[in-house]
Amino acid sequence: MNNEWINIYNASQNNLKQVSTKIPKHQVTVVTGVSGSGKSSLVFDTLVAESRRELNDTFSSYIQHALPKYGRPDVERIEHLPIAIPIEQKKLSASSRSTVGTYTEIYTFLRLLFSRVGTPFIGYSDTFSFNHPEGKCPTCDGLGYTTKIDVHKLIDFNKSLNESPIDFPTFGYDAWRWKRYAYSGLFDLDKKIKDYTVEELNLLLYAPQQKLKNPTEKWPKTALYEGIVPRIERSILHADVAKRHKKQLDRFVTVGTCDTCLGKRVNDRVRSCKIAGKSIAELVQLPLEELKAFIDKIDAPLAKEIKPEISNRLDALVDIGLSYLTLSRATGSLSGGEAQRIRISKYINNALNDVMYVLDEPSAGLHPKDIDRIKTALLKLKEKGNTVVLVEHNPQLIEMADYIIDIGPKAGGDGGEVQFSGSYADFLKSNTPTSTAIREIIPIKTEVRRPLDWLTVKHAALNNLKGFATRVPLGVLSVLCGVAGSGKSSLGEVIRQTAIEKELEVVSISQKSIGINLRSTPLTYLDIFGEIRKKFAKANHVSAALFSYNSTGACPHCKGKGVIVSDMSFMDDIVTECEVCQGTRYKKEVLDYTYKGKTIVEVLGMSVLESFEFFEQESFAHELQTLVEVGLSYLKLNQSLTTLSGGELQRLKLASQLHKGGAFYVLDEPTDGLHLTDIDFLLRLLNRLVDAGNTVILLEHHLSVMKRADWLLEVGPEGGSQGGTLIFEGTPQMLLDSDDTITRPYFSI
Repeated sequence: MNNEWINIYNASQNNLKQVSTKIPKHQVTVVTGVSGSGKSSLVFDTLVAESRRELNDTFSSYIQHALPKYGRPDVERIEHLPIAIPIEQKKLSASSRSTVGTYTEIYTFLRLLFSRVGTPFIGYSDTFSFNHPEGKCPTCDGLGYTTKIDVHKLIDFNKSLNESPIDFPTFGYDAWRWKRYAYSGLFDLDKKIKDYTVEELNLLLYAPQQKLKNPTEKWPKTALYEGIVPRIERSILHADVAKRHKKQLDRFVTVGTCDTCLGKRVNDRVRSCKIAGKSIAELVQLPLEELKAFIDKIDAPLAKEIKPEISNRLDALVDIGLSYLTLSRATGSLSGGEAQRIRISKYINNALNDVMYVLDEPSAGLHPKDIDRIKTALLKLKEKGNTVVLVEHNPQLIEMADYIIDIGPKAGGDGGEVQFSGSYADFLKSNTPTSTAIREIIPIKTEVRRPLDWLTVKHAALNNLKGFATRVPLGVLSVLCGVAGSGKSSLGEVIRQTAIEKELEVVSISQKSIGINLRSTPLTYLDIFGEIRKKFAKANHVSAALFSYNSTGACPHCKGKGVIVSDMSFMDDIVTECEVCQGTRYKKEVLDYTYKGKTIVEVLGMSVLESFEFFEQESFAHELQTLVEVGLSYLKLNQSLTTLSGGELQRLKLASQLHKGGAFYVLDEPTDGLHLTDIDFLLRLLNRLVDAGNTVILLEHHLSVMKRADWLLEVGPEGGSQGGTLIFEGTPQMLLDSDDTITRPYFSI
């Protein structure tokens, strides 16, 4: 039947070159290709965007007004397009009230279970919620932790209000929050805080919200007065802006486990209700596999209908490799890969069918054993009658596909074309960069480097580590491996701290090393945007501010972001391209000015490599060259860093740390988001670092990296409480000759 295929005609979104292709329905399709080739442009920016746009068009104009506005992708037409559900590697809500239990709804069913069979009976389902007045701990308000403000670090008591005593933005002299105290009429503005009476000090620091009786004329008529401490707690500490002010807050705020509930979130009454000797607070702290065993043993008649709801959800999480998680784990602490797998587990259990699930690199951050678990989950989605489309590099997932589309041949302007479409068997016979790389059998490294010395780790006992001792070779390339949750990151942190104690020069680059937002780009990270603006300003005899999308040149509609962010309340925010500036970030008149025949938008749209050639004679060309050296030549200068994978962000950070000697590098999964050919490039770079006298330690799963290491340390065997043991240490050849059952079986792939 013709409608068994999704037909795409002449897609030209971003770097796509009039791409026409088809995707089979009710099958698993992998779209692959080198980094920056156009995979996401085809799948997310064309296929998903058009599906969401057309779905929105089916709603009434009243509802459409509240929905995000999706622009029409640059494609002639798409036939037989199903509803698309994108499952991206985005973090889940960082709300302090959101946990694995609440997000998966397992906690909802646990509450129901305790209200029915828990003893003694204390109330209905809501009573067991840490977000409900009846259930939450009154001291920490159900958060499990308390924040304490040290007023002596926040306020200089030797100053008066007129001398800016409050060390926080917007509380300085003449700032708007300062005026809420200066114009209150309650204080002598020239009196030192240390000289305040007890009553004055309490009013300044701790007074609850209240209407003032006799404020000054400058006081806003509808405003309420509030002390400094409750104001900071309410409007900053417990608000979305807390992240933005983290550095300042860290100076005077301490966060600790709640002394009343000891981090359990719920009150004494809730903790007194138990099933088989355990309270709901104890159950949410069990690893999911142990929780599943506990639920299975409950045989109360009133639990009969609830048990399958809990068990099915737990099974989906365990089967996808998340058995080490607990329901109490905050969603904001999960990695992008963990969040993606939790989303997949939710969809496995729902009743939807004949939809198109679109996943962005589900293999990222996963051990080969975990990837096998992902394969099983994806096949379940397909078996329910759905279409599954993956943007993926990993050979294990490419191999399981029913259909493969390879985009390339290279990145950016040299990509955007379909190199191959068809079955895996035919794909292996083709000669694309991807198929060539997959056919290559990576030999296990036998000629390994000799360590210059050893770093002894005496007692590795962080998190789930079981207190073992080990040695880390210096002057070689080492890999810490193991399944997700096994303790790799914990061991990496112990090794890093040991190296610091031994006074080694440690360069630690984690996937959380770079603070990024929608305005962050390679340009802003390299700090060369100012130089480029000066070039434009000088050539056109105008202000450099005109060429800043954070200043005079900003598009008035999106305020220079290039996108509109729709706050969907409890759902993920939805980001759409600004329809006024088409994502350029600039107002129209800025495009009247050029430098060397290019507008600022054209320059910012260049790839790193193109811009390096364009600015080759400039003083800042070296910064661009370092990005080329770490394999990021395909990035656009104006590309939001929020679109980069964890591995790409790491290499961005690594670019500024090259050309050292005798340093101790620790990198967390640097291959995340990399094509096989890019991994070869990265390994050449890392080997150059080692040859220059450095030590390089990678927390890594990728087989092609593990096979080519000098030394391996494997933690396991499983995740969580079943991990934390050092199960192997030695060379890759020694692992192949061992009886290891976790990583060794994949070495023959």
